[in-house]
Amino acid sequence: MKGNNQKDSSEKPTWDRTSSSTTGMLSVTRPGPKLMVWLICFIVFTYIIYMLKLVSTSRSCDDSVTFTTISALSTNISNASSSSLKLPPSRRRRESEEDVKVDSADEPTDLNHVVFGIAASSKLWKQRKEYIKIWYRPKHMRGYVWLDKEVKKNISNTNEEEEEEEEDNEDEDLLPPVKISAGTAYFPYTNKQGQRSALRISRIVSEMLRLGLKNVRWFVMGDDDTVFVTDNLIRVLRKYDHEQMYYIGSLSESHLQNIFFSYSMAYGGGGFAISYPLAKALSKMQDRCIQRYPALYGSDDRMQACMAELGVPLTKEIGFHQYDVYGNLFGLLAAHPVTPFVSMHHLDVVEPIFPNMTRVRALKKLTVPMKLDSAGLLQQSICYDKHKSWSISVSWGYAVQIFRGIFSPREMEMPSRTFLNWYKRADYTAYAFNTRPVSRNPCQKPFVFYMSSTRFDKQLNTTVSEYIRHRVAHPSCRWKMTNPAEINTIVVYKKPDPHLWERSPRRNCCRVLQTKRNNTLWINVGVCREGEVTEL
Repeated sequence: MKGNNQKDSSEKPTWDRTSSSTTGMLSVTRPGPKLMVWLICFIVFTYIIYMLKLVSTSRSCDDSVTFTTISALSTNISNASSSSLKLPPSRRRRESEEDVKVDSADEPTDLNHVVFGIAASSKLWKQRKEYIKIWYRPKHMRGYVWLDKEVKKNISNTNEEEEEEEEDNEDEDLLPPVKISAGTAYFPYTNKQGQRSALRISRIVSEMLRLGLKNVRWFVMGDDDTVFVTDNLIRVLRKYDHEQMYYIGSLSESHLQNIFFSYSMAYGGGGFAISYPLAKALSKMQDRCIQRYPALYGSDDRMQACMAELGVPLTKEIGFHQYDVYGNLFGLLAAHPVTPFVSMHHLDVVEPIFPNMTRVRALKKLTVPMKLDSAGLLQQSICYDKHKSWSISVSWGYAVQIFRGIFSPREMEMPSRTFLNWYKRADYTAYAFNTRPVSRNPCQKPFVFYMSSTRFDKQLNTTVSEYIRHRVAHPSCRWKMTNPAEINTIVVYKKPDPHLWERSPRRNCCRVLQTKRNNTLWINVGVCREGEVTEL
């Protein structure tokens, strides 16, 4: 029994384990509901946790993306900086120069973006270089004088020759570098009235391009007797996209000259500007182009012929002045059109612009108001003295005129014919613009007051310019009105207006100020006020 009992007891646990496991497998239906409940609870709980996680992730999506972007950006920057340090110095320098080019492309055009090409002759260089020194600033400009050959320097044997040699050395610091134009013997030239120098002058722009200068937007051509107002030149060039092809200049004052040459040609003496892309295109075809026009007279008509082949028309800016006239420029300067005064030419042909002084000294005198308010230089204003029945015209920085009686603005804005046309005939039909006689009646001969001094008053924040009467004989007049000869001095107040040409073109207004001094006239010049009209 005992043995049986032990046997039974030893076998019973085995049976119990077996039976219990077997029972668990066979009788699933009995514990099934509890297991299913726990399983469902587990699935629901997991689903809730998943949804909460999903919602929280979607709400912070923007922040996480931003953070990720910033992190990646900072990582890229750090990687780029670290990798740039590993680059060779030459490549780092090249990449930095490219960055500077991208930044400088957005800068407004300035003098450092312009290269001047000055066509000169070795025979006239000694006297013509004085004109260049008036306007050229070596530390702020780039340019070259192009001669036909080197100018021989005298070997100093006397004190005078030694002084001339010292002057030549000083001139090198005041003038652009001198270059000798390339030979043109292989180009045909058949015009019997012209000179072969026209060939080399027409190629100056292409020769400057081949110098490989950096950061160039415009090439500006002029002669050795051309004077530029460079601030106004920049104001004109800023109107145009330097990355496009532009050919900018103006015509001759002579109608016949424009007929003989072209109304589509920029006259080189007055100066013209060519954008860098156009200069690049020109340099590739100009030598072939010149071969096709051996009969043309000068350099500027050859240039225009090549422009026609390139399909680029002349963009006219009437502030470039060829001045194909003789005599006195007063009529043209005293009634300048409403546009920036950019250049003047043929200074050896016309009279000095101020009386009783040399040409060079007269031009230097004009640079005084030019430095104070270049935008307003030579700009005309018209007003009336109602009490005295005078018409007054102010050409700021140059001259003031007083007329007896009333002239309409339409008439006063026409240049008076103080000059002769290029063919030395007093023929008013020979000009490419409207003109008027100096006076139709002896009583209406103008009283002219030339600028004597100009200064800037810091307290008033304005320029103060004085004009002294030019004492010449006037015909007797029986009109019963105040005689302008009683006025000796005219004082003009004008605030500098560097942004004048950033607005739509409009002539400035002037107002006669009341004064107790009988021999002095006071005038204020400035932007026209709201509703202000030039009328009596």
